[in-house]
Amino acid sequence: MKKDVREMLNDFMNGLGELGETNGENVNAFMGLLSTTYTEGALDTKTKELISVGIAAYNRCEYCIVFHVYKALEAGAMRAEIMEAAMVSVAFGGGPSMAYSVTLLKDAIDEFEKDFN
Repeated sequence: MKKDVREMLNDFMNGLGELGETNGENVNAFMGLLSTTYTEGALDTKTKELISVGIAAYNRCEYCIVFHVYKALEAGAMRAEIMEAAMVSVAFGGGPSMAYSVTLLKDAIDEFEKDFN
């Protein structure tokens, strides 16, 4: 059964907001880490998001896949770049990484790329 990737993205973002109501210090620390990590430096944000896509596919973290595909597209990544980053994860993660890449990750690109084109 195909997952609703937009709903997953919204659930993740809303969950952070709700958790922040009771555990604001932890959520703010996490969001601060993300902000620092994805700031442009020696690597641009798009490259960092592509790295994150590969790591997410390798770890089979569904919410991470959806979030970082969205953020990669937002940062200007193209479908081919996102899929190539995912294929690097397959070299390390084998079949499970491939399974997530050809299903959830591809579905996330299909859904979100229209938001940025």
